[in-house]
This record gives sequence, C-alpha cells and structure tokens, in this order.
Amino acid sequence: MIRTTAGAASVLAVVLALTACASSPGAAPTAGTPSPTATVRPTPAVEVPVAPATPPPTRTPTPPVRLVAPTVEVDVAVQPVGVEPEGFMQIPDDPAIGGWYRYGSDPSSADGNVVIAAHVDSRVYSIGPFSRLRDLAVGAVVEVTDAAGGVHRYAVESVTNIRKRELPVAELFAREGSRNLVLITCGGPIDPTTGLYADNVVAIATPVT
Repeated sequence: MIRTTAGAASVLAVVLALTACASSPGAAPTAGTPSPTATVRPTPAVEVPVAPATPPPTRTPTPPVRLVAPTVEVDVAVQPVGVEPEGFMQIPDDPAIGGWYRYGSDPSSADGNVVIAAHVDSRVYSIGPFSRLRDLAVGAVVEVTDAAGGVHRYAVESVTNIRKRELPVAELFAREGSRNLVLITCGGPIDPTTGLYADNVVAIATPVT
C-alpha cells in the first residue's frame, strides 16, 4: 500500500605533538675553561580536550496499541508492522486492526510523524473501521494509547484523497520535523486495470497540548 536505524556516531580525537627546541650551536670550550651550565628548558604543558567515545544510548520506542476516533466510531487495536519484500508498508490482514510503522516515530518521539494504516475492507473480513476516516471533520479529536498506558491526543487538520502514485511518501513518513499523526487507508474509485482502489485517504492530525 505504501512504503522509511540509527547511524553510528564517530568521534575524532586530535593529538598534538610537541617538538623540543634545540640549543643554538656554539664554539667548543677550550681546555681549562669550564663548560657553561646547560639551561634546562621546561616542556610546555598542553591540555587536549577529549570527547567521550561512547555513543549515546539508543532510545527505545513505546509503540501505540490502540486508536480511537469517537466522532466516526473508530476504535481499533494497533500492532507494529514493517516492510514487505516488495518495499510496501505491511498492513494487518484484518481491517479492524491498524498497523503502526515501527521504523518511524512513536507517539512519545520528540519529532517525526506517527504513521498508522489499515485496509479499508477485505474479502474475508468485510468493511473495516478506517473506511470512516473520510468522514473525519477538521478539529475532531483522535486518541492514541501507547504500550505504557499513555494517551496522546491529536486534532484532525486535514483529510485528503490522494492518488496512490502521487502519495508524498517522504513527507508522510518523515522521522524529523513535525510530530503529526498520519492515518492512511484506501479509497476513491476502483482502478479497472488492477481491481484495486486508486486512491489513499490520508488524515493528518496535530498534537493537542
């Protein structure tokens, strides 16, 4: 239906090498003439700052487990999903279960979009709750409960039908920047060449503080 590890940080240590200065050459002392006392020059002391080589700990995400949109009677369980071999986002077979894109952001992330998708219907399970996403009104509240019991509230900002081939994947699945909730399902007319829906219905909601 759709199709986004943390890079390792490297630390560069800079070492300064100091070369001692040699005394300037002079005439060799003559016999009977005492040699001058050699002057010992102090070795300069230099402090070199050292950055810790231990990378910061990787943050453990807290996955969403439930999504509720009361105004359109949507109440679905949510489970983590990944990517199909063909490169598309995995979607639970049952339309009554949403799939959270586990390689993206979770509701407690400092930035990035939380993406949850579900099938609109199925030959086995019939019509699913996400079929009602298109009826979400701007300003409607959507609640996402995470595995730790935290409830995250979002207000709907837009609901749009987008041709699948025009879906702005990089924008919707962004792991930096805005902290939106992105809900995706299928919609629009049936494509006669594929027998599949031609569009995606995309609802975007922003956090309610």
